[in-house]
Amino acid sequence: MLKLLYRIKAIIDRWWSEFTLQTRLMAAATLVVSLIMSGLTFWAVNTIQQDARLNDTRFGRDLGLLLAANVAPLVGENNRTELARFSHRFYSSTSSVRYMLYADEDGNIFFGIPFSESEVQNSLTIRRRMQLPENYAANLDAPMVRQHLTPAGEVTDVFVPLNHDGKYLGVLAIGINPNPTVVNSSHLTRDVTIAVFVSIWVMVILGAVFNALTITKPIKELLVGVKNIAAGNFKQRVDLPLGGELGELILSFNEMAERLERYEEQNIEELTAEKAKLETLVSTIADGAVLLDTNMQVILTNPTAERIFSWEDAQDVLGQNVLYHLPNAVSAELTRPLYQLASGQPPAEMRDGAEFRITIPEPINRTVRILLTTVLDQYREAVKGIAITVQDITREAELNEAKSQFISNVSHELRTPLFNIKSFIETLHEYGDDLSEVERREFLDTANRETDRLTRLVNDVLDLSRLESNKRYSMEPVEIVQPIEQTLRTHRLNAKDKGIELCQDIEPDLPPVFGNYDLLLQVFSNLMGNGLKFTPAGGKVMIRAYLLQSKDEQPPSHVRVEICDTGIGIDPEDQEAIFDRFFRVENRVHTLEGTGLGLSIVRNIIEKHHSRVYLVSEVGMGTTFWFDLAVFKEGAALPHELTPTEHRIKEVKTVSIAASPVSSDA
Repeated sequence: MLKLLYRIKAIIDRWWSEFTLQTRLMAAATLVVSLIMSGLTFWAVNTIQQDARLNDTRFGRDLGLLLAANVAPLVGENNRTELARFSHRFYSSTSSVRYMLYADEDGNIFFGIPFSESEVQNSLTIRRRMQLPENYAANLDAPMVRQHLTPAGEVTDVFVPLNHDGKYLGVLAIGINPNPTVVNSSHLTRDVTIAVFVSIWVMVILGAVFNALTITKPIKELLVGVKNIAAGNFKQRVDLPLGGELGELILSFNEMAERLERYEEQNIEELTAEKAKLETLVSTIADGAVLLDTNMQVILTNPTAERIFSWEDAQDVLGQNVLYHLPNAVSAELTRPLYQLASGQPPAEMRDGAEFRITIPEPINRTVRILLTTVLDQYREAVKGIAITVQDITREAELNEAKSQFISNVSHELRTPLFNIKSFIETLHEYGDDLSEVERREFLDTANRETDRLTRLVNDVLDLSRLESNKRYSMEPVEIVQPIEQTLRTHRLNAKDKGIELCQDIEPDLPPVFGNYDLLLQVFSNLMGNGLKFTPAGGKVMIRAYLLQSKDEQPPSHVRVEICDTGIGIDPEDQEAIFDRFFRVENRVHTLEGTGLGLSIVRNIIEKHHSRVYLVSEVGMGTTFWFDLAVFKEGAALPHELTPTEHRIKEVKTVSIAASPVSSDA
C-alpha cells in the first residue's frame, strides 16, 4: 500500500512538473477564485438555512401553543374521541405538520397522528414512550423546540405541555415540516454552486489543454532550440505552423539559427586557415616548439622539437604527459619548473619565464637551450598553457669550446715566444758587452726563430679567416708538379735535420689541374709540415700524384694527390674532428706544438677547389691525406663539388712501397 502511495505521488509530481510556470499560476489563481466563490455560496446557503430554521421554530412554537390551548380541555375531560376528531381535522388542514403525538404525564403516548396507540398496539404490539428533552421538566410552562434530521429531511420537534385548570395533563409533540420554498431555494443555491465550481475547473482544464497545445508546445520547442543553439548546434530549426506573435517568434528564431550557422561556417573556415598558417609557421621555424596545457599534456609540436627529442611519431606524443616522453636529463631538469609555472604561482625569478641549458647525451650528444613561457588568457590573469622553445646550440657550444681552446692555445703559443724574445733582448740590452760574439749571435737567432713562430701563428689565423669568408679566388690551369717540387725544396733542410727521408712519386706527363697555385702550395706545405712534425727520425714522408682512371674508358678527369708519412698515426676517435678549427691531437706524453689550424686551412682550401680531403691512418703505422683535383679542360666550366665514389679507395695506404727519394737538387 505504501509503495502504491509513493508511486501515485511520483506520478503526480512528474505530471505537475511538466506544467509551465504560467499554467501553474493560472491553476493556483483559479483554485483561489473557486474556493472564494464556493465559500461565499456556502455561507449564503447556511444563512438561508439558519433563517429557515428560525422561522420553523417560531412557527412550530406558535402552532403548538394554539393547538395545546384547544386540546387541553379535551384531554382533561378524557374525551379522546373528540380529541381524535379535532386532531385529524387539524392535521388534514395543513401540510406543515409532519406528526402529532399525545402523551400522558408519564410520557406514555396514548394517541398519535398519522398513527394511534391502538393501531401501534394492534400491528406491532409495542408500546411507545415519548422521549422528552433532558431539560423539559424545568420548563413545564413553556414549549420546547428541537430539530432533528430524518431520511425525509429535517423536522422541527415542538413539545408543548398540556395544562388544564392548573393541572399538568401531559405533553403534546408536534413535528413541523420545513418551508418547501426555502428548501428548494437552498437546494438550488447548492446545485448552482456545485455547477459553478465544476464549470470553473472544467474551464481550467480546457485552458491548460489549450495552453499545452497552442502555447506550451511551441515554447518547449523554442526552449529546446535555444538550448541546442547554446550548445553549438546551429542546424536546429523549429517547424510549427503557427501564426501571430508565436509564428513571428519561430520565424525569427529560424532566421537567427540560419545566420549563426553561416557565421559558424565562415568562422570555422577562418579558424582552419589561421590554424593552418600557425601550424605552417611553427613547423618552419628553426627552433623547436612544444605547446602544453596546464596538465602537462602536449597540444602542439613542430618537426624541429621532434628531431631534437627523438620523437619518431608526433601522434604518439599528442595528448600525452610530456614528462614521460622527454629525455631523462631534460625531464629531471624541467619537472619542477613546469609544475610551478602551471600552478600560476611561480617563484619571482620565473614569472617572466625560465631558461635552461641542458646536455642530452643520448642518442646523439646535444646541447640545447630550453625557454619556458606561460600562455595567459585574454585578461592575462589565468594560465592556459606553457610554451617550450628548444634551441639546438650544440654547434654554438662546440664553437665556444673551440674558441676557449683557441684562446688558450694562442695565449700559450704567444706567451712562450714573447717571453723568450723579451728575455733574450733584455739580456742583450743589459749584458750585451759582457757576452761573447757567439752568445750574442745565438740569442739573436733564438729571438728570430721565436719571431718567425709568432708570424706563422698570426698568418695561420689570418689565412683561415680569409678562407672562411666569401672571398673569391681566381682559378687557372696549374701544373701540379711545380707546387709539389717547391714544397719539397722548402722542407728538405727540415727533413734532413730530423733524419726523415722525403720521397716523391709523380706520374709523368700529368695534365694541368684547375686551381689556385698559392692555395695549393699552402696545402702541400701544411700537409708536408704535418708529416714531418709527427714522424720520428728514420721515418719517411712521401708525396704522390697520379691520374684517376675511369671505368667507362672516358678520358681521366681528376688527378689524385696523396701525402703519406710513417709517423705516429691518428686515433680513430680523433679522425672525425681532425679537420675542425683549433683541434689538436694530444698523445700520451705531451701536447705537440701548433695552433690546430693547419688541417682546417687545408680543408677550406680544398673545398674552394670543389673537392674534399680524406685521410687513412693507423696508430703507429702512419697517415695518408689525399684529395682529387679536376683536370683543366679548355672552355670547360668550373665543376661543382666533387665527391669521388668509384675511385675513393684505391689502395690508399701508409708508406710501405718503394719510392724514389728526393734528389739533392729537388
